[in-house]
Amino acid sequence: MSNPLIRSCANYLVLEPGKPERLLSSKETLAWLQEWLMQIDYLPKDLEAQPSLADAAIRLLDTACDLEINPGFKLQWFAVRLDPTDL
Repeated sequence: MSNPLIRSCANYLVLEPGKPERLLSSKETLAWLQEWLMQIDYLPKDLEAQPSLADAAIRLLDTACDLEINPGFKLQWFAVRLDPTDL
């Protein structure tokens, strides 16, 4: 189970193999995850029951920090606080 403190973070550091790291807002991170979910042939088992790709992206953001697209090609994202007063 993810730490509830993560939900209060408004930004994520996202990593894609072969690309520079990027800092995205929560909304941008969800869109980024949803784009990747549209590109894979099958959803991971824990996401299959979600009613939409948007819901699958939300579940993924709430419960994981990586997604293997192909063997050896893994996306990663990490919640970050830019301002310690964001809480």
